[in-house]
Amino acid sequence: MSQSPQEENPVSVTTARNSLYSLVKLVEEEGRTTVITKHKVRALLAPLDRFPAARKTDAFPAHVLSAAQKDFGDLVTLAAQGEPQVLLRNTTPVAVLLPADPASSPLSTDTAAHSGAATAGGAVNSQGHQDHGSTPRRLATLGDAMSVLTGGPVGGPTFGLPGLDAATGGLQPGRLTLVAAPPSVGGSLLGLAAARKTALDDHAVVLYAASGPNRNDIFRRIISAESGGDYPRLKQGRLTEHEQQIARQLVQAGDLLLIDDGTNLRAEDIAETAPHMKGLALVVVDRLQAAHSARLPLSGDRLPDASQVLAGLARDLHVPVLAVVDSDDPTLLGLLDADVVVTLSATADPGKVQVTVTERDFGTIGSAYLKPDLMHARFLDAGVASLERVDSPAGPGLSTAAGGTAALELAEAALPYTSGGHQGIPAALTHELAAWRTAVAGGDQEALKEILPSLLQAAAAVAEMPDTHEGHRLAAALRPYGTPVPAAAAETTGGAAQATAAGASVQAPVDRGQAQDGVAEDEEDGEDGLAPGDEEDEPEGHVFPALKILKDAVGRSKMHPIPVIRAADRDSGPWPLISEDMDGEPGWVHPDVTSTRVAHERNGKRVRRDQLDVPASFGDGLMCLIDRNGSFPSACSAVPLAPNKLLHTGPLDVFDKSQAGIYQISVPEWNYPGMPHPLGRLAERPDEQGRVWVTTPHVKMLERLHRDGHLAEPVVIHDSWTGKANESLFKPFYQATKDARTELIQAGGDPYKAYKTRLSIALRLLWPKRPESRSPFWRPDWRMSMVAEASVRHWTVAFKAVQAGHTLIALRNVDAAIFWTPDETAPDTYRIGTGFGEVKAKFIQPGTFIPEGDD
Repeated sequence: MSQSPQEENPVSVTTARNSLYSLVKLVEEEGRTTVITKHKVRALLAPLDRFPAARKTDAFPAHVLSAAQKDFGDLVTLAAQGEPQVLLRNTTPVAVLLPADPASSPLSTDTAAHSGAATAGGAVNSQGHQDHGSTPRRLATLGDAMSVLTGGPVGGPTFGLPGLDAATGGLQPGRLTLVAAPPSVGGSLLGLAAARKTALDDHAVVLYAASGPNRNDIFRRIISAESGGDYPRLKQGRLTEHEQQIARQLVQAGDLLLIDDGTNLRAEDIAETAPHMKGLALVVVDRLQAAHSARLPLSGDRLPDASQVLAGLARDLHVPVLAVVDSDDPTLLGLLDADVVVTLSATADPGKVQVTVTERDFGTIGSAYLKPDLMHARFLDAGVASLERVDSPAGPGLSTAAGGTAALELAEAALPYTSGGHQGIPAALTHELAAWRTAVAGGDQEALKEILPSLLQAAAAVAEMPDTHEGHRLAAALRPYGTPVPAAAAETTGGAAQATAAGASVQAPVDRGQAQDGVAEDEEDGEDGLAPGDEEDEPEGHVFPALKILKDAVGRSKMHPIPVIRAADRDSGPWPLISEDMDGEPGWVHPDVTSTRVAHERNGKRVRRDQLDVPASFGDGLMCLIDRNGSFPSACSAVPLAPNKLLHTGPLDVFDKSQAGIYQISVPEWNYPGMPHPLGRLAERPDEQGRVWVTTPHVKMLERLHRDGHLAEPVVIHDSWTGKANESLFKPFYQATKDARTELIQAGGDPYKAYKTRLSIALRLLWPKRPESRSPFWRPDWRMSMVAEASVRHWTVAFKAVQAGHTLIALRNVDAAIFWTPDETAPDTYRIGTGFGEVKAKFIQPGTFIPEGDD
């Protein structure tokens, strides 16, 4: 921090305390700074422009002037130690105390540098001898580097877009990354995506330095991206109730995202502010403007110097710095000399933007496609580019030029494996892919034609590509060239060339070890009731595209859920612990009622149904059959689950409401007359220690029952796998399902049947059983949490009816309850109707078989 002329004559802390009001007035009116000394430490009383982050409410300790004057000596000490202190007039920041000597401020995250420790024989200065009067330089040994390489994945902020994060490897600490995009392509939205993911999802501090958009623009973009609200409408200040709720939530979490949109913002200002931000995880600079502007220091020919300052900031603080530049001009990008450049390019498809990632000294290291959603100020992950089969004079499946789209995409998809960065494919295929990359780079069409048959034969030897983003991309990149035929088949069909001409498509990786049906009554046979093709999106114009809606609901979540657990991970961790029994569905009949299974004919088929015989002691009456409408989709309105990874959190003293997952608990004792155990069939199947694994909905219900005095003991959690909880992941799906039901149930007939069919298929696909099913999901914890939530709601309403004095004689599945009523009246704890959460009530004579529900 350089000294101004006003800093040449420091004043003592006593003098400054007595003259504090006049010194602050000089700060406000003249921008004057004053050095204040206290024994051997010095602080700087400075204007807010020297430290713009001080304007952010509650970002740093703040004191009204009267209180600051009283404790001024302590404030000077804290400021000198690197903790900025903001001075207020009433509630308005007017000045800030900063360290006057940068060397005395603990700005570096390298503790070895501050302690003087060194791993290479002692810390030395640039002259090669020890200098105890200045901060020593730290030298690293090869052993230090090896410990970094073998210490597991390097953590760091990400964009929250899986394809792009795979291509970049995330935003690495100590590196300057440029997002380069021409105007209108949306480069700023990638900077905002990284800031949103880091601050709102990862709960880490972000400095957002805005040279262009103001804070209101940024806030509106965040609300639009998080809520899905239209950005143009938000610019007019019109927010829906949902968007207002999102805005309130963002304000509560806003201390982690600090925005500097001050005028005349320079790179030096950013570098001066960042070291004082405790826990800083990411710096975003939005943006560097290629065209010169007199009012914007971060523009024109000043950009190369600014880039060097930002690169130095990244290295000094060991944090990632992400800067957006509104140009993809290679000459300009070369002058900026960043560690990594992420270039956005428009494609022929207006629904996709191609992203190319290059690294200094290595060139292109990856690419991805993004789906622009500019109406909502964000990008969505577009996965792998959709490629059409290309037939040309060069040969089947080859582009007319060796650098054509299909050939180039295959070359880029091969890079993770040919570079050695990823494994999982045979050496023979790696060799052929390396040759393909060389031929594409050299524009050698003849070589491509020679390589293609042997490449496809090598690919045919792979049972399935790795179940990773890279594996899926490689499989998709091979698809335009036809299906690789296994060696045995090739001998009978004339080899790989004939297989290529056949024109079938390479199959993408399939999910292994999948299970779980969507309807409890079908689960006993181990099948999921799904047919081939059910996992495909509904055709355009379908009466209810349930799967599309469910995928969109998950894709829009700000928590960036993991919809598919890799096949390689499914045999370990929490996944083998999850079973169909965790739904906790009841199958209970009152102990005084006799239940008999009787044969019955339904729609020409012989089925078995329950027949209930009620004893005379119950008095005269009828059976009231309660059939809940849409129990599963209704439960989707608020299912507590963990959208991301489940981590092993072991035994827990208390249940943490902010987490969700699976829990091993002791089955609690239940002694309430006339009501089944709240854990349903789970309570009948404990292990030898009396324990069962349950999902979050049942733990929350047991906690509530203990709080209300119905359980004598609190829940005892012996083991757990949990992650950050979310109850709104499926809410958009629920709302769409509810709206469609309201419309279609009136129409009835085939449209309503199609609606129910696709609804059931979408929910079953959360955990498909058959290995050949290519579902977009594999999250058994989501599926079982949803079914458990339906079971809990079903049980809870029945319990309220019993507490009100009604007699329950049977409770089963997630939708059927049977009460004994003397006056042909349904319990008033239920709402009669056709909507979600409402029920149909039917009255039948005792001894009659129980019909199946028709909803």
